[in-house]
This record gives sequence, structure tokens and C-alpha cells, in this order.
Amino acid sequence: MGFLSVVVAAIVAFAIGAGYYMALAKPWMEASGIEVGEDGNPKNSGSPLPYLVSFVMILLVSGMMRHTFALSGIEGAGKGLISGLGVGLFFISPWIFINTGYSDRPWKLAIIDSGYAILACAAIGLVLTLL
Repeated sequence: MGFLSVVVAAIVAFAIGAGYYMALAKPWMEASGIEVGEDGNPKNSGSPLPYLVSFVMILLVSGMMRHTFALSGIEGAGKGLISGLGVGLFFISPWIFINTGYSDRPWKLAIIDSGYAILACAAIGLVLTLL
């Protein structure tokens, strides 16, 4: 589990996010209150900054998961997948729900965003233990 596995895991998680949010674009935009242009796309969709920041944050998550897996002796695809699921479900998702609750945003948004966190972390865990 080296640097390359961290980068590949982040790329896989980012790609999953692209597909996930394309599939749930309309309900996510409604729940998040994103301003939409006449073309149906978010008004800020021309800026690469959110995508760059997202990838860097996913890279940080992937790197910390690799570090934690190495310290914990997590090896093998099954353990990586389950551990990744646990990170998404029991570490990241609760914080998403906390932030959603305090910002008085729709719970539907927390469910959508948590779903991505769970899937992405499971994929990161799997990739980290396969490479």
C-alpha cells in the first residue's frame, strides 16, 4: 500500500462520485439549493475549483485510510472493503448528518451525500488492499 495505491484509490473514488452525482443530479441540486441556469446545470458549473478541491480532499482521505490500514494490519480485499464501508458509514456519514442538521438543510441531502461517502470509502478501502 504505497503512494501509487493512494492516488489510484482517489481517482477511483472521484470517478464513482462523478457517476453517482450525475445519476442523482436533479434531486441533489434540489436538496442542496444550488442555483440552476437555464440549461439545467448549476450556475457555478464552469469553475474547475470545486472539482480540484474535491480531488485533493479525496486524496487526503485516501492517504489517511492507507496510513490507518497499515497501522491496523488491514490486508486483503474483503477486509479493505469492509473497513472502507465502516469509515464511510461510521466516521464520515455521521458528520454529514450533523452538518446538515445544524445548517437546516433537507435530510435528503444528507442521505445522498452519505451514500457517496460510503461507496467512495468502500472503493478506497478495496483499492488500497488490492494494490
